Amino acid sequence: MNYGERIAALREQRGWTQEELATSIGITRAALSHYEKNRRKPDFETLTGLADRFNVSIDYLIGRTGNEKMVMEPDVRQFVDELELSDEDLLNRFHLTVDGRKLSEDEARRFIAFVRMERSMK
Repeated sequence: MNYGERIAALREQRGWTQEELATSIGITRAALSHYEKNRRKPDFETLTGLADRFNVSIDYLIGRTGNEKMVMEPDVRQFVDELELSDEDLLNRFHLTVDGRKLSEDEARRFIAFVRMERSMK
């Protein structure tokens, strides 16, 4: 099942019209229709809104998994949203890896510095 079919099926299961769903996530009915018919791909914000509204994962919406209930619990989502990678304890407790190899503390700091620099350029 492709993403358009998934979106339409989830909407229909809940008995919502395209207008109701579109309004609830802040897009037009026409845009939702394009997504359901696979004419356009939803952007990340729209996918997030749809996943939240349906209470499913983005992976489920786009067909990467058949398990629609793979979503983060609210307290886990808050924890992830508030992670600060420069925190010493975090770097010591978690094993950050790239290509299967653990990052050294120096590599992790350089990675964080790179992300910060890239963000400052936007």
